[in-house]
Amino acid sequence: MKWTGLNELRESYLKFFESKEHLRLPSFSLIPKGDNSLLLIGAGMAPMKKYFTGEVEPPRHRVTTCQKCIRTPDIDSVGITDRHGTFFEMLGNFSFGDYFKREAISWAWEFFTKVLEIPEEKLYVTVFETDDEAWDIWTKEIGVKESHMKRMGREDNFWEHGQGPCGPSSEIYFDRGAEHGCGKPTCGVGCDCDRYVEVWNLVFSQFNNDGQGNYTELIQKNIDTGMGLERLACVMQGVDNLFLVDTMQNIMKKISELTGVAYGADKKTDISLRIITDHIRSTVFMIGDGVLPSNEGRGYVLRRLLRRAARHGRLLGAHNVFLSELVDTVVQENGGAYPELREKLGTIKKVIAHEEESFSRTIDQGMAMLNDFIDKADSKTFSGESAFTLNDTFGFPLDLTKEILAERGMEVDEGRFLELMRQQKERARSARKDAGADAWKGEGGAVSGLPQTEFLGYTELKSASKVLAIIESGKRVESAGSGAEVSIVLDRTPFYGESGGQAADAGTLEAEGVTVDVVDVTRHEGVFLHRAVIGDGTLNVGDQVSAAVDPVLRADIMRNHTAAHLLQAALRKVLGEHVEQAGQLVNGDRVRFDFTHFSAVTPEELMQVERFVNLEVLKAVPVETKEMPIDEARKLGAMALFGEKYGDVVRVVSVTDGFSMELCGGTHMDNTAKLGLFKIVSESSVAAGVRRIEAVTGRNVLAELTKHIEAMNETARLMKVMNPIELPARAKQVMAELKEKDRQIESLNAKIASMNLEGVFREAQDVDGVKVVFALLSGTGPDALRALCDKAREADEPVAAVFAGVSGGKAVLTAACNKPAQEKGLKAGLLVKAVAQITGGNGGGKPDFAMAGAKDQTKLDEALAAVPGLVREQIGG
Repeated sequence: MKWTGLNELRESYLKFFESKEHLRLPSFSLIPKGDNSLLLIGAGMAPMKKYFTGEVEPPRHRVTTCQKCIRTPDIDSVGITDRHGTFFEMLGNFSFGDYFKREAISWAWEFFTKVLEIPEEKLYVTVFETDDEAWDIWTKEIGVKESHMKRMGREDNFWEHGQGPCGPSSEIYFDRGAEHGCGKPTCGVGCDCDRYVEVWNLVFSQFNNDGQGNYTELIQKNIDTGMGLERLACVMQGVDNLFLVDTMQNIMKKISELTGVAYGADKKTDISLRIITDHIRSTVFMIGDGVLPSNEGRGYVLRRLLRRAARHGRLLGAHNVFLSELVDTVVQENGGAYPELREKLGTIKKVIAHEEESFSRTIDQGMAMLNDFIDKADSKTFSGESAFTLNDTFGFPLDLTKEILAERGMEVDEGRFLELMRQQKERARSARKDAGADAWKGEGGAVSGLPQTEFLGYTELKSASKVLAIIESGKRVESAGSGAEVSIVLDRTPFYGESGGQAADAGTLEAEGVTVDVVDVTRHEGVFLHRAVIGDGTLNVGDQVSAAVDPVLRADIMRNHTAAHLLQAALRKVLGEHVEQAGQLVNGDRVRFDFTHFSAVTPEELMQVERFVNLEVLKAVPVETKEMPIDEARKLGAMALFGEKYGDVVRVVSVTDGFSMELCGGTHMDNTAKLGLFKIVSESSVAAGVRRIEAVTGRNVLAELTKHIEAMNETARLMKVMNPIELPARAKQVMAELKEKDRQIESLNAKIASMNLEGVFREAQDVDGVKVVFALLSGTGPDALRALCDKAREADEPVAAVFAGVSGGKAVLTAACNKPAQEKGLKAGLLVKAVAQITGGNGGGKPDFAMAGAKDQTKLDEALAAVPGLVREQIGG
């Protein structure tokens, strides 16, 4: 048994099972596809559930993978101990109805003892207590001594997850030696000490559980094995934990280089080093698969990991943005096995740098507020309101607040925090229910057993097709009459099913005596569901129909989809290569394109992007579509959708002058000239680091121009301008006139206020030798209030003045304290802040002059009445 690097172990395992006629599949994305039950992939078999259940035919019945995984329940423990991590790689070999126990056991033993040359005396095996078959294979065929075998119960050696396929398992353990044991006479496999480490789990899926505790033999038996790559590396490298494995150590050494903190020097800094090492690895892989920081779902997990790592970087003295500097090292250690990391290197670094910069801007203020809350807390329980404020205002995830509090022996009122978050979401929720969706619920099971639909729509808009199934209210029916809302499955179709951000086609189905309006088309495992309303007559399963796509709508969609490709290429030219598609919707009305970028796109940049696209349109460049192996497409430089996984053969859409080349399964125009024109109508933010552009093409550009021309003509009429071209000059003139009138009104109000000032001073109160002046002056704006404060400060005797003005629907408070008043301890900033808080507002300023906003204008009288008392408190304080 010799020392072996982690990357070498991965390759050795996959090659071994390729030699056993397994198909090596690349790791699936961390983002689950078609499985809403998972937030992130957390097990090697998770992306292949449908192969196990038989819902989907696997590419081969023997498969091997090294699957990247994220598990988050133990985030709070990561770093505190050296046993927990959020990211790991799971080696696995799988059989879908092919080989079973004998081969799985034999090959596992061969890999360990022959390939890795692990001494047999170091290996121990467990089997399920009643699995005599596995016991006999291990002892009689493989030759494992019974002293190295152990039968264990259901909790340890039987895999099941509720109703469905399940079965016994066999686990292989590695004996690390007596020096790692507990010393008890009973010490052995299953002991809680660190001597025996489970390395490989072989699951024999041979039963079906009906959910009532009844088990029947499966016709198709499966093999599902899992071995943590990092744990295997610990064994082969003779180290105690994953943070000492070679690839992890190389990342940690880079952190030490940047922070000047060595691992092993101090227990407290070791925690921070482990946290950063784990979290930067997880976040690089997550962003590489298309996850972006947000406040919900997997985006929140990413943000939580990045911000936890950033905070611990600060604890190590890294006060500048530094996490992005670690990305190169992570990619260097992992890029050989995961080429997508190298492809997305620039984007990964930009996303991490932007998130860290964003958090850096608020963390100091947030920490100051957190410390203030802690100082004011009268118990060991931190209020949910305070935790919510930190989250809402400074972006402190609850978990970060909990971690900091735990370091000080406190805990948060999590129930109250969650209630406040729920209330906030309720207030923000504006999504409306799709009224038509209920008619087509629950179709997934109804298409079981149907063949995949042949799609003709790349070249044809009409076809002669056969009705294979009609689904109504989630159930298959033999026929449907006039007015019924149904989903129809055809053997072949020209209708594009919604996919890849492209909206579905619409159109008609016609047969003798029946017409059907197709309003939407979706896909389920290759079966196209034509969502439709029966017009006249009755449609029956088996009918021959004429399927026709609406050609006008299809042309509009194709224009917008081709425009989306041109738009992405133009954005990358203008903004930089970090731009990646983060979402897309192309329908008959417009193209909506979401992309990674970390600031608003300026008007000048938008004009430049629009110009690039329209130049391609005017050049009338042919657009070609070809199918080719994915490796060939990558060599040609075809853009792939961020985080998407593709098959071996892909469809490449190219604007033939080299302007754009993308992998795409959608429908497109065959020449850029057919777009007509391209016009951007809006640019906005949809999430941190994600921008959105909406644009129109063809007929919709004409509609957009007509709308703007009509608006301009109406504005010209209202402003009494003969030619709309003169509108800017007229608008500038009107604004200047209004500004002058505002200035005159303000000046008059100031004069009126000044005339009233003598009366206000006559009513001043004496508070401990300070003349206190306060008044509410309706119709008085900030400039006039400032002038009054200037006059108050000119007084020789100590004066403290507070004036409230209401103008244009807004209330403003100003305060002034002249030099003699300041010498008595008065400060205008503190005074106006205290007054404003009575109204629900806030503000502050310098000792001699300050301003604040008043929120509740009904409380202005109450706030002003409190001024003498506030002055007395300041002087007394």
